[in-house]
Amino acid sequence: MSSGTGLFSARERAERGRALRAEVPRSSHAEYTPTATRADPIDIIEEQSAIRVPELVPIRYGRMMESPFRFYRGAAAIMAADLATTPSTGLTAQLCGDAHMLNFRLLASPERHLMFDINDFDETFPGPWEWDVKRLAASLVIAARGNGFGDGVRDDIVRAACASYREQMRRYADMRTLDVWYAHADMDDVQVQVARELGSLGRKRLSRAVEKARSHDTLQAYRKLTRVSDGEVRIVADPPLIVPLADLLPGFERDQVAEAFRAVVEGYGHSLRSDHRSLLNQYRVVDMARKVVGVGSVGTRCWIFLLLGKDAEDPLLLQAKEADESVLAAHTEASPYTHQGERVVTGQRLMQAASDIFLGWERTTGIDGRQRDFYVRQLRDWKWVAEPEIMVPVGMRWFAVLCGATLARAHARSGDRIAIAAYLGRGDVFDRALVRFAESYADQNERDHQALVDAVREGRVTAEPG
Repeated sequence: MSSGTGLFSARERAERGRALRAEVPRSSHAEYTPTATRADPIDIIEEQSAIRVPELVPIRYGRMMESPFRFYRGAAAIMAADLATTPSTGLTAQLCGDAHMLNFRLLASPERHLMFDINDFDETFPGPWEWDVKRLAASLVIAARGNGFGDGVRDDIVRAACASYREQMRRYADMRTLDVWYAHADMDDVQVQVARELGSLGRKRLSRAVEKARSHDTLQAYRKLTRVSDGEVRIVADPPLIVPLADLLPGFERDQVAEAFRAVVEGYGHSLRSDHRSLLNQYRVVDMARKVVGVGSVGTRCWIFLLLGKDAEDPLLLQAKEADESVLAAHTEASPYTHQGERVVTGQRLMQAASDIFLGWERTTGIDGRQRDFYVRQLRDWKWVAEPEIMVPVGMRWFAVLCGATLARAHARSGDRIAIAAYLGRGDVFDRALVRFAESYADQNERDHQALVDAVREGRVTAEPG
């Protein structure tokens, strides 16, 4: 997306941001009250489930039932509708669309540096920058409540995240455009920066997280997910979470689908850079399986492809995930993309400091004969996900600060960083407003979670352990 900021001077952009304070006071972002016409949250979830793999939908509900935080992870569509009723500055950026705290994690750059960045872009879409900040803030409160943190501790964590976003955006407003584009969070630098803030236990946990991320690579996933059968490497079945294509369909139909999926891998290569496409062409597809992923994504069609290079010790695992319309699409301007996979990939490339070299998209006809859009990426490449349930207050506060700064950098790449920074200002008015919003929305999320629990108990929907 283009914010059109090049048409105005930095002074004009800053004046625009400050002027917005009168139209949309920063304190107004504290407001959240469900409207009288608010849709039934179960209806929203069921509408999404209607186009998903039927036998996997109960697993989605089972995972969402486990806790308010797990429910929140699967409730991006519910919150998108709620955010559309809140005050909006009208300043847009490319949004993650699902910026809860677990969608910030350690990732590998193509240059093999370990970085901290946003990871999930299924819902990415242009929209008001504050929507992402509000989703992050509410997730922190929900996770902190789950850990039994008191009101004051929760307030401090959310204020720290929002202050980090605000202060980083102000720094980006003063930076040259290219410097903003090249900015990133290298974990070697991050470890040095936070060493003084974390205690000895926190530093040990961070070091273990870095080590774990580096060990979670293609070879580790390959050893975990495959075995040799009759001299051939095959993906191991773990139903219903991983089901090889050979177990899903009978012989003739299976061969037809396998051939179609090989065409997907070949065809998606055209969305890659020419050098990356040349690299992909050095591999051959040897097996494929359906995989269940995440919480909110359960039921969407997701496939893993096992490819081999020169031999069985030269693997590449790709994940092709169905891309549907963003949950933000109904509440913002029309998307310029007709291909949902391209929407996801474009948004990811725009927001991430460095993206997977195998990230691309393709459209294909599924087992049921329907055309669907997919995006493709490596299954695992130096990844680590935080565990909020084991975080102590100082650890969650540090993580919140890192998330806030990362989100600011992602928004600054596409939005009007100068106007946003001027709107936010030097004071903590916005930070304090988000504390109130996050607590109010955490209350709403608990009510919605209970509604799902009640719906399962009453037989309205079916849930299974995930």
